[in-house]
Amino acid sequence: MTGEPALMRDGEGGFSLIELLIVMTIIGILATMAVPQLFDATQRAEEAVLRRDLFVMRDAIDQFYADRGEYPQRLNDLSANAYVREIPEDPITKSRDTWVVKLVDWELLDEGERPGIWDVRSGAPGPGLNGIEYSEW
Repeated sequence: MTGEPALMRDGEGGFSLIELLIVMTIIGILATMAVPQLFDATQRAEEAVLRRDLFVMRDAIDQFYADRGEYPQRLNDLSANAYVREIPEDPITKSRDTWVVKLVDWELLDEGERPGIWDVRSGAPGPGLNGIEYSEW
């Protein structure tokens, strides 16, 4: 031993070409399984926010009706009367102007009641990951 670094000799240390190919194949298989999950993660998050926003706005409409005896005339009535801080942005369309409101049927109204908003839906086109159109949520 003279203090010089040891040089690799035949048959010692390192990986063979077969071992490297096997490891790269395993990594490739794992990557193919994980990548589709990553692509859907953003859409799943947006859909979860949409579900929550719809729940909150529908609950606010119900509270408005319970307090005032009539449905709101506009979505902005919910924020103007402090039932929600502000009308949320539709996470799919990225706009506050695409909400689709459903008005109370005239037949369900009592004498002298004004029609108003009793439901709200997303105006986003197309189906969600569950296969149901956003407009039906």
